[in-house]
Amino acid sequence: MTNNKRNALAAIIICVLLWGFSFISIKITVAVFPPMSLGMLRFAIALFFLYFIKLKLAPAEKLRAKDIPLLIAAGLSGVTLYFFFENNGVAMVSVSEASIAVGSIPVLTMIADWLAGKITSLRRNRMAHNSSSAIRASQWLGCLISIAGVWLVAGVSFALSGSILGYIYMTGAAMSWVIYSFLTRSLFARCSRIYIVFWQTVAGFIFFIPFSVAEFQSWGNANTEVIIHLLFLGIFCSAFGYWFYVQALETLGVSVCAIFINLIPVVTVVAGFFMMGDRLTLLQWLGAALVIAGVYLAMFENRKKPAS
Repeated sequence: MTNNKRNALAAIIICVLLWGFSFISIKITVAVFPPMSLGMLRFAIALFFLYFIKLKLAPAEKLRAKDIPLLIAAGLSGVTLYFFFENNGVAMVSVSEASIAVGSIPVLTMIADWLAGKITSLRRNRMAHNSSSAIRASQWLGCLISIAGVWLVAGVSFALSGSILGYIYMTGAAMSWVIYSFLTRSLFARCSRIYIVFWQTVAGFIFFIPFSVAEFQSWGNANTEVIIHLLFLGIFCSAFGYWFYVQALETLGVSVCAIFINLIPVVTVVAGFFMMGDRLTLLQWLGAALVIAGVYLAMFENRKKPAS
């Protein structure tokens, strides 16, 4: 194993741990700061640290006009809308249930990628596809298993808490992240990773401002615990979390990183059990296992596929 791969594996593991614990911090801070205000504060802190990272790693890389539309669209979907849905969702459901719902992101991404591939194939006069038929069958089976797991967890939660709106919000978060991934992918060929993360964060932060102004009168009094969790979200989960993720993405690729992302619910379930007193039923545990197992099955064959 090369040093680059070791570093990438370390980066994605740290990222998974940070994002797994982030649901705990969101649950605590969103009780004081309304969802969009929390997003603005979190990414204001992140921008401060990302600025110095960019200054160190890519000081000469200036914002290019041709990148602005994609950076704005990705910042809106992957930062503003994603955290609008996630922060509202976490306020209505347990942290364990929220993180498991986010486990559907790799499945949704794979479905969208498959559809995009089909469209591309049709445009290229039906490229040969027989050799990949077995892989596609495995991918679809993994999708079905994972989706069944997500619905099993959500269905049990509806029966217990009635927080259907919370799961609608979490579904919106998952869809926003899928859109963000596709918008960002086209930038990787010509931009550095820190350039992408920094300017997307700038765009997302700006979109937070009008919403947070409207919420200002609803701000609560932040104690030391809330401030610590807010700093954790801004510095570690937003600034370094995104940075670690794109580092891993560059070396490991989308499929491997997607597998690791599905460990986030496991981290959050354990954290919620010890820190928040959350309890999951046997069926909810089974649903979590199905999500992880299904996505692993869907991605496993891709790792074996020979390079074309």
